[in-house]
Amino acid sequence: MEKYTFAQPPHPYWLASTSDADYPVLDRDIKVDAAIIGGGITGISCAYLLKKAGLSVAVLEADRLGQGATGHTTAKITSQHGLIYNKIKKQMGMEAAQQYAAANEQAIREIEAIIQEKEIDCDFSRQTAYVYTERDGYVQEIEEEAKLAQELGIEANFVTEIELPIKIKAAVSFGKQAQFHPRKYLLALAQDIPDDNSHIFIQSRVVDIDEEKNYLITTAAGKKVVAEKVIIASHYPCYNKAGLYFARLFPHRSYVVAIKAQEAYPGGMYITAEEPGRSFRSLPTEDGELIMIGGEHHKTGQGVDTRQHYQNLVAYAREVYPGAEILYRWSTQDYLTPDQIPYAGYFLPNTPNLFLATGFRRWGMTNSMVSAMIIRDLIVSGESPWQDLYNPSRQTIAASGKTFVVENLNVANQLIKGKLSAVPTDTELEAGEAKVIMIDGDKVGVYKDEKGTQHLVDTTCTHLGCELKWNAAEKSWDCPCHGSRFTYEGEIIEGPAVKPLRTVKGQTD
Repeated sequence: MEKYTFAQPPHPYWLASTSDADYPVLDRDIKVDAAIIGGGITGISCAYLLKKAGLSVAVLEADRLGQGATGHTTAKITSQHGLIYNKIKKQMGMEAAQQYAAANEQAIREIEAIIQEKEIDCDFSRQTAYVYTERDGYVQEIEEEAKLAQELGIEANFVTEIELPIKIKAAVSFGKQAQFHPRKYLLALAQDIPDDNSHIFIQSRVVDIDEEKNYLITTAAGKKVVAEKVIIASHYPCYNKAGLYFARLFPHRSYVVAIKAQEAYPGGMYITAEEPGRSFRSLPTEDGELIMIGGEHHKTGQGVDTRQHYQNLVAYAREVYPGAEILYRWSTQDYLTPDQIPYAGYFLPNTPNLFLATGFRRWGMTNSMVSAMIIRDLIVSGESPWQDLYNPSRQTIAASGKTFVVENLNVANQLIKGKLSAVPTDTELEAGEAKVIMIDGDKVGVYKDEKGTQHLVDTTCTHLGCELKWNAAEKSWDCPCHGSRFTYEGEIIEGPAVKPLRTVKGQTD
């Protein structure tokens, strides 16, 4: 395969096409009814709904609004999350499948209603969503999914052709789904939050939560927030004192290229039933319509050279759309639960004022709204029609015991392998390269930038001590155990880590 040379480093269109919102850093101690940790679409949705319900809220974001998972999504607003409904039915029963369908269909309607009410210009459009297969072995499974979805009240159909230039064996279509620009939506929603003792604070990373009396939240700068209710919507829980969520969430990365094709895009959103996964959707821009092609899922910090995933997507894009021009590329991180249902609700059964929302398994647009509605209802009225299905402490996770054991054995193997693995003695580096070496008995990650300056960091993850792996595509140090990611200068890109890497002084040559 001919190697494609990219003109620019990875950067998502959602961030390239929006400006940063001007919100302050928390510089004083405050008290509110509810504190929301995380300024992505989940946190902002929670804050928006809770403020509408009459609570004072404070959003605490470690970086800037919508620059994490929200700024790197494919932004499909859909109740079609792969071939999920038969899995739920077999694992949890028909009632659970009905609840999942109802929750996500309601989320689509809720997002559309907010967009219409607030007149948000965010490229929202209704689309048909498809799961398709090019293999005979998936045809029956797709047919069964279409039948079950119909029984659940979804506008679903079994088809044998789609409008993409791909010959398929079968597909299930879901009507009245949608897509949008997630950051335009999020920033518009955020405008309604500040005022009346409600706030949004950026670059205010939470490093501690004290449970005594009202919750006391402390930021990295030492500022305090007192709140009766706390919602952890930070993609991965930043609170590690209880719950063992590090053993119940599994980080995966995936990739996107946005192309300019000679052919017109037929509309619709598409994803494969089989691996390697591939997905399609349109991307309206000021310079015309682009096509987003995604896929290449793998566990964070594990697998082949990450640059190869972009190469694979480019090769596939040009196979489907010959002569395609690559205009954008980016990657994202998602967390999976053992049973593929997100966690949304009480952090633990005995924490009636501490809430969690995470584990969206690549389907965060609707599930973020579902989570926000569940948490609002639990706080305001004490119950939600979907609380048992999404309950972070649900007993049905036991039915996924094999997945739980396999995933955590993988984490244990990564931890041991990282500690025992040998490192090279040769420290020669080209500009843009990195490697792990030994200095005074410690493993040190060395990256040489384009100016020839070397950046040295301790490669032990500050979360639970796994040895980090170099991500050549994004120029980051990634944790293969729990998904923390750091810049080559040691700053946190995403948690669960709340402390940066230790920097190491000196040169290696």
